[in-house]
Amino acid sequence: MTVSVIGAGSWGTAFACITAEKGVDTVLWARRPELAAAIGARHENPDYLSGVELPPSLTSTPDVEEAVGGAEVVVMAVPSHAFRDVFREVVPHLGSDAPVVSLTKGIEQDSLQRMTEVMAEEADLDPARIAVVSGPNLAKEVAARMPSASVVACVHEDRAAMLQDLFMAPHFRVYTNLDVIGVEMAGALKNVVAIAAGIADGMGFGDNSRASLITRGLAEITRLGVKLGGAPLTFAGLAGMGDLVATCISRLSRNRTLGEALGRGRTLEQVVGEMRMVAEGVKSSRPVLTLAERAGVEMPIAEHVVKVLYEGLTPADMAASLMMRAARPELHGIDSGASGVG
Repeated sequence: MTVSVIGAGSWGTAFACITAEKGVDTVLWARRPELAAAIGARHENPDYLSGVELPPSLTSTPDVEEAVGGAEVVVMAVPSHAFRDVFREVVPHLGSDAPVVSLTKGIEQDSLQRMTEVMAEEADLDPARIAVVSGPNLAKEVAARMPSASVVACVHEDRAAMLQDLFMAPHFRVYTNLDVIGVEMAGALKNVVAIAAGIADGMGFGDNSRASLITRGLAEITRLGVKLGGAPLTFAGLAGMGDLVATCISRLSRNRTLGEALGRGRTLEQVVGEMRMVAEGVKSSRPVLTLAERAGVEMPIAEHVVKVLYEGLTPADMAASLMMRAARPELHGIDSGASGVG
């Protein structure tokens, strides 16, 4: 088995370590030759995982053909805004039956497509060759070999099982799921909620606020994800609640960290200008809201995050507006998120 991981950011690098440490031939593609050279020579990714020792067997290259040619599994780990362009470079070198796995948690801004939809469109791939890995995937913890669990989703059950076996490691437990839409939507949507959670942290709010945002955020994510074809139970599992909790509470979360800075009064331009890595929630927030509007799904937290990011709403006004929204009747005697209203 030969695995190619396209994208040498923190998560792509950490993921490549999983298979490399198992003795699987793994090559990591980095766009910048100097980064690829550093990874190969120093067994370290100085830009994105500084101080983390990489397996000596992990190789790196800036040449797409060298990375992908002959690979039996190709893993895409590039940001959503660059995904289509990079995948177009990959397509000519794909093996005829090689599965392609997306690690990217975002929505393409112009097309509003999930990354698996982008791959299917660009390469005319059979759905059985397309998979997605998602869950609480904080890269530094995975790279440090701390126990973590994730989901691999593919509509082809046997292929999902094959990928599960390939990616399973002593510190990385993998579950299978046939719900590609739900797993992928959960991964993209939780980033927007994490920005809101970070804003609350930056404003000095407490655990009640954080728990409320996570719970109501899960209601929003589930409403839209199910409306678009995902399975409700997916959002209660690792790809949904698990990833949401990790992203909303962890100091390692880029989206939460960005939100915290906004909550302390900094501007989006100031924060993004200082970040080396991409906070996917910034790019995905408006596409997510557009998807919700088209589907007729109410997402007040996402709506307010967009207003803070792009329309000048202050964090204080965001908090007041969310708290004083008009009350809606609760149906079925349960939290109104289950009824489709907020």
